[in-house]
Amino acid sequence: MLIAPTENNDSKKPARLLSLDALRGFDMFWIISGEEIFHGFADVVQHKYGLFRNPTNWQIYADGRLSFLEKIAVAISNQLHHTVWNGFTFYDLIFPLFIFIAGVSMPFSYSRLRNKETGLLNPTQREYGSLLRRTLLLLLLGMVVNGGLKFAGYEHTRFASVLGRIGLACFFAALIYLKFNLRWQITWFVIILLGYWALMALVPVPGYGAGNYSPAGNLSAYVDRIMLPGKLHRGVYDPEGLLSTIPAIATALLGIFTGTFLRCQGTQFTPVNKMLAILAAGLLFVITGLGWNFYFPINKNMWTSAFTIYAGGWSLILFGLFYGVIDVGGWQKWCRPFVWIGTNSILIYLAAHGLVNFLSTSQFLLDGVLKYVDPLWHRSILWTGVLLIQLLLLRFLYRHKIFLKL
Repeated sequence: MLIAPTENNDSKKPARLLSLDALRGFDMFWIISGEEIFHGFADVVQHKYGLFRNPTNWQIYADGRLSFLEKIAVAISNQLHHTVWNGFTFYDLIFPLFIFIAGVSMPFSYSRLRNKETGLLNPTQREYGSLLRRTLLLLLLGMVVNGGLKFAGYEHTRFASVLGRIGLACFFAALIYLKFNLRWQITWFVIILLGYWALMALVPVPGYGAGNYSPAGNLSAYVDRIMLPGKLHRGVYDPEGLLSTIPAIATALLGIFTGTFLRCQGTQFTPVNKMLAILAAGLLFVITGLGWNFYFPINKNMWTSAFTIYAGGWSLILFGLFYGVIDVGGWQKWCRPFVWIGTNSILIYLAAHGLVNFLSTSQFLLDGVLKYVDPLWHRSILWTGVLLIQLLLLRFLYRHKIFLKL
């Protein structure tokens, strides 16, 4: 892991998609401070009208008394909670969207390896070694984020992690991309999704049988209980467990297909046409995921094939919109804060999840102001302060071209 200045050598490096950095930053914004800001707004509205918050799914039930902006605040807050089991919210999209984005960047990152005569990739041992080191480092950092350095003992240490799943999904997707042509990449994509569905539907779990998609009875949870070391995050299963990481590879592959498409050349591949094709593909994937949901429910915890397709569709739509506005339309100034976040996404994730106490810093700086503000607003104000501190730090790093390299 290095924090080092980047070299300005455009002749050797492919041009970056600003929309990709901005979308990555938009995605990360919600989990470093954005969710708390909007939950704070919703808390104010909830208290003002005495609204009921369901303790089982954290949803606030609004009524006609709310103003338009108050309804928006509550609606956003409701979307910033994971679904309890089956179903989908915006918060369920954040993780697969990040893996999708990582996949989009691969065809650009590995473009230098393409043989101009054959058109095939020619990776060396150096690329494979770098890929393996990055994966192992993400696995280790994921355990650190989970509190691995507390040395609480084997049974109290969670080995599965968000960063670990990102590392593994991108590792195997990258291997498929480097070793196989596009036709075989698509074949692997289909095999992964249909194969995972077949395993989950047909392989019986002791005491539950086959095709049981309950939290304890599904095959993925059973594999976690018998094979995943350490502590399971949800007791009977881990949302970043072993078997459910397999379809996440398909999420990364979908990003690779998108990045490959963006690099296509020809008169028919204009930026506008690419944007429209990505949006159309996204809509098709959303509809397909909804249809598959009747047979294999959309479920993030199991990362079902229907979830992969459905979340992939929304990822395509979001990327298509960002690409259209930023890279095609040229409207770029508004997204600079997201770019600051997106170009140092792993760094700010680690900092916000234990390495830096941004909330204490915000409390220290705003303590005097908070004395004159209704306590109901403290949560949203403090987390807005957190966001401003994070943006100042990230802007400094971006302006000095200092990025976290794995």
